[in-house]
This record gives sequence, C-alpha cells and structure tokens, in this order.
Amino acid sequence: MKRLVVLAWALAVVLGSVHGDVRRQWGEQGPPGSRPHSVTITEFGAVGDGKTLNTVPFQNAVFYARSFADKGGAQLYVPKGRWLTGSFNLTSHLTVFLEEDATIIGTKESSQWPVVEPLPSYGQGLDLPGPRHRSLINGYNLTDVVITGNNGVIDGQGSVWWDWLSSHELNHSRPHLVEFLYSEEIVISNLTFLNSPAWSIHPVYCSNVKVHNVTIKTSLDAPFTDGIVPDSCLNVCIEDSTISVSHDAISVKSGWDKYGISMGRPTSDIYINRVDLQASFGAALAFGSEMSGGISDIHAAHLKIHGSNKGFSFKTTPGRGGYIKEVVISDVEMDGVLVAIEFTGNSTSHPDDDFDPSELPVIDQITLENMVGTNISVAGVLLGIKGDPFTAICLSNLSFSITDSAHSSPWSCSNVSGYSESVFPEPCSELNTPSSDSSICFSLASYSATAVA
Repeated sequence: MKRLVVLAWALAVVLGSVHGDVRRQWGEQGPPGSRPHSVTITEFGAVGDGKTLNTVPFQNAVFYARSFADKGGAQLYVPKGRWLTGSFNLTSHLTVFLEEDATIIGTKESSQWPVVEPLPSYGQGLDLPGPRHRSLINGYNLTDVVITGNNGVIDGQGSVWWDWLSSHELNHSRPHLVEFLYSEEIVISNLTFLNSPAWSIHPVYCSNVKVHNVTIKTSLDAPFTDGIVPDSCLNVCIEDSTISVSHDAISVKSGWDKYGISMGRPTSDIYINRVDLQASFGAALAFGSEMSGGISDIHAAHLKIHGSNKGFSFKTTPGRGGYIKEVVISDVEMDGVLVAIEFTGNSTSHPDDDFDPSELPVIDQITLENMVGTNISVAGVLLGIKGDPFTAICLSNLSFSITDSAHSSPWSCSNVSGYSESVFPEPCSELNTPSSDSSICFSLASYSATAVA
C-alpha cells in the first residue's frame, strides 16, 4: 500500500494536481505573484550590485513572508541583479522565484555562514570532526517550499572553500548550497546551481521532494563536490537535469556507521529519470558509502553519462551496517568512463574509531539493464566483503566497448553472486553460474507485483 501511495504522489506531481493549482504550488512557468502574496527582495533594502551584502534583507524578507503562511503563502521575488548574501533560512508555504539574469551569490566571508551542529545521522561534519557551516539556503521542519525561477542562478563561489580544504585551513566542514532538514513537499526547478562549496542540493530527513530542470556545475577539479544528495529521505524525484561535478553527480545516502544505524532513517522510493551526468573523479550515480540507515526501492532510467571516473558505484564497508537493496537502473548511455560498474566493500572511512566492524552491510537485489557504453576502460569491478558477499547482482543486456588493453580483464569480481544475460564483454563467472537464474533478480515487474499485493 505504501508504494501505491508513493507512486500516486509522484504521478500527481508530474500532472500538476498536488494541491490543485500548479502555478501557485509548484511554480512551473508561474509569473511573480502566483502565490496569493508577493514581495520583492528590494523592498527590504537589498542591492543587486554584486558587492553589497544582502544577508539581512533576505532574512527580513523571509520573516515577513512567514506572516502569510496561513493565508496561502507568499512569493519572494528576486529580480535581475547579482545579490550577494550569507546564509539564510526559509519558511513554509514560500516560493523563492529568481528572474532571468538574477543570481544569488554566496559571500566569501566565512562569518556569514554560521556554524551549526553536525547532522545526527553522521556524528560529524563532512570534512572535519565537530560542527559544520550552515548551507547558503536552508529549510528546517518546513512544508510546501518552492525554489524556482526563469533560469536564475545560485552561485556558491566555492573556490575559496576548496582552497581552504586543500590547504588544511578549514576550521569547520564546508557548507552546501541548498539544504532541507525534516521537511516535506519541496520543489526545486528551473535554476542553475554553480560552484557549491561542497554539495549542491541536500535534502535530509525529508519526504516528497522533486528536483527537475536544474543545471548543476562545479569545477571538475574541485575537491569532493557532489550534485544532488538524497539523504535519509522518502519519495524523491529527480528529472530532466544536467549535473557536472568533480565527485558524485547524484549520491544516495542514509547516515554514517553507528550514527546512521541509531537514527534508523532509510532512504527509499527514489526516482531518477532523464538526467545527464558527469563526475570527473567520482561516480555519475553513487550509493553510499554512508548508507547505515538503509537504501531501497531506487529506480533510475534514461541516463546519459560521460567523462566520468565511474558510471555506477555501490560503496560500503564493515562497520556500516544497513543495506542497499531493490535497485533497478536501466536505459543508460555511457561514453568516456573509466569503470562502468563498481561495487566495493572497502570504502574504509569512518566518522571516528568507535565503530563495530561486526555491523555488516547487506547488498542485495541490484539490477542493471539495457546499457550501452563506448570508450569504457573497465566494464566492472565487483568486490564484496569476505564472509558477507553481495548477492543477487543482475546484469542484463549490457554492451561495453572496451578501449583500455592494459587491463588483463574487463571484469574483476570477488565475494559476489548474481545472474547475467546478454552481457558483452562476458562478465565474471560469479554472475554467470549454471545454478543461478533470473528469479533472484529485482525488477520493475517484481516491484509492481509487491505494490499490488
């Protein structure tokens, strides 16, 4: 029943029927004023010259918009200009609308990015133990928030943060561009996100999130910049977007070691469709390695991947606990990828030394089908955990053109089992044993049957 409700919600979002008035609720092509009430950032003293700091005007504008929360909500209109600001929070029933040629710019002054506690499912910041810098645009315990526009831009000016990280000058972990915590009914659309200090869009402990028609870019040599990171979230839809970053373009997570296990908030029901992905040093689509709360029911289709270190990466290690299961990825075009498919049980980073290596993860029922790859160096590296093998890894209708003759074999496998058919080059024997058959594989058909039941 839960899956039927989730699928109905996703369909309602696509058809624009959630809460009735799509122009008011989702902001798609809706002009300024499509909420019952509208304010403009300049009404609060903001100056769009790229030099004047507008943190207080943004904070005051949101505070004013909050007074309309029980009157249908309000729209905060950001006109053409370059609006320099530090971190600010949003409120429920709010649309932030960036006009064409409007750019919200994150200041390089670290004091304008307040320090907050680490996420409870992580126990520390992304880069360092202890607290972290709050993201540029934040939502906490909110409902019905839209960040959209007419091709506006949100630019984090991340290079200063990248330099601080590389030179070990950070005092606290880097901030993200947009982060929502404990929130629901979130839509992010029709915008470009540039140069995040760390991750660009990070919903965590959220439900009913839709990200569509966005472009995300960072320098391809920036350290550990991810694109979209659904993290301990339920029902996330990512569609019709382009992401080009240095690390993982889309990374599905659910907490880190004992902190994620203790919090117990899984990520499930994630739908990814029609996206173009580039990850120069990471994976186009990654799972983990922080997956201790569990990851399941992931459906990704119609992906174009190019210029990436890895196409798909499933990462975990002893001590993580949790699971990654019931994943289907289909209809993929790859070009210029070093390793098309990676499974690793040796992603060894931990938030601290107080982890239990007996907390072993479960990797089960992962299906990859209908993929074509050109200029691929290695088809697959699938390395499970000794005594804790990865199971029901299923490959169907894959064709990779291997260009790197230096590797003795296009596939490398250990501590894994599964099934394969119509795969070129021929995969490892662990995925092609006479005793295995397609009944072990997770598929859209089996998902639908479970949903109906």
